[in-house]
Amino acid sequence: MAASVAYRQCRGLGTPQGSEPSLNLGGIFPPLTTPFSPTQEVDYAQLEGNLRRYASVPFRGLVALGSNGEYPYLTSRERVEVVSCVRRALPRDCLLLAGSGCESTQATIELTVSMAEAGADVALVVTPCYYRGAMTTAALVHHYTEVGDASPIPVVLYSVPANTGLDLPIEAVITLAQHPNIIGIKDSGGDITRMGLMVHTTRQEDFQVLAGSASFLLASYAVGASGGVCALANVLGDPLCQLDHLCRKGQWQEARDLQHRLIEPNMAVTRRFGIPGLKKAMEWFGYYGGPCRAPLGPLSPAQVEELRSTFSANGWL
Repeated sequence: MAASVAYRQCRGLGTPQGSEPSLNLGGIFPPLTTPFSPTQEVDYAQLEGNLRRYASVPFRGLVALGSNGEYPYLTSRERVEVVSCVRRALPRDCLLLAGSGCESTQATIELTVSMAEAGADVALVVTPCYYRGAMTTAALVHHYTEVGDASPIPVVLYSVPANTGLDLPIEAVITLAQHPNIIGIKDSGGDITRMGLMVHTTRQEDFQVLAGSASFLLASYAVGASGGVCALANVLGDPLCQLDHLCRKGQWQEARDLQHRLIEPNMAVTRRFGIPGLKKAMEWFGYYGGPCRAPLGPLSPAQVEELRSTFSANGWL
C-alpha cells in the first residue's frame, strides 16, 4: 500500500478531505474498442485516430481493455501495448483506467503492475469467474485485498454478471470499500436498488460507484452514482456527457428526455448486437470500428439495417 500512497502524492491526488474523494471519478468514461486490421492485428494507427477524435469530447477519462475492448482476445503483450499507446496519446490530466483482471490473483497482480508501468492511472479489475462456484464472498475479498495491497495504482472493482455469470456480492463490496487502495466499483448489472445500497453503505469510505451502462445512467445518478463507463460513449460521447451535466445541475426533465433517446441505441450496441454492433455504429459517427477478432463475427445485412433504424428512430442519424 505504500506504493499507492506515493503514487497519489506524486500525482497531486492527496488524501480524502471531508467527503471529497482522493481521486474523483465523476463523469463519463468510454470503454474503448480495440481496432483490428482486416488481418485481425491490433491497428494502433486507427486507435490513435479514434483518440484524436475523442479529444474534443469532455470525457472524465477513458477505459482501455474493458469488455468492449475485446480484452479476453488480446495477448498479454498486446494488452500492455494498447495501454501504452493510449497513454501516449492522452494529456496527463485525462484519467486512464485499464483492465487488468485475470483468473488468478497472481496473474492479476502481475498484469496490474504492468498496466501501471504502461501509464494507467487506475486498474479496473473484473471478477475472476472460471471457477465461479468457488468464488464465495470470502474468496473474492481475499483476491481483491491481495490485488489492492500489491497494486501501485488505485483499483476499481468490476462486476459484469452478463459476461461472468457472477455478481460481486454486496457484502464483499462493503468490506473492500474500506481498503485504502480500492476506490470504487463499476457495476454493469443494472440493479438500481443494489447500486443505491452500495452508495449508501460505503458513504463513509473513499469509494465511488460507476454505472456500467448508458441505459440506466440517469437512474444511477439519482441514487448517488459518481459517473458512468458506457459503451455507447464510443458513439454518442457528447450526448452522454450532456446527460451527465444535466443530472449534476438537477435539470431532471431535460435529463429524462435525453435518457429516453439513449436507451434503445444503447441496448442495440450492447445486449442486442454486442461489440460488432458497437463497432458498426462507430463508423456512422466518424470513428474507426473495423472488424472484431474471431470468433466474434460481423453483423448480417439485416442486423446492420436494424441497428441503423434504431439510431434513426431516436434522432441520432
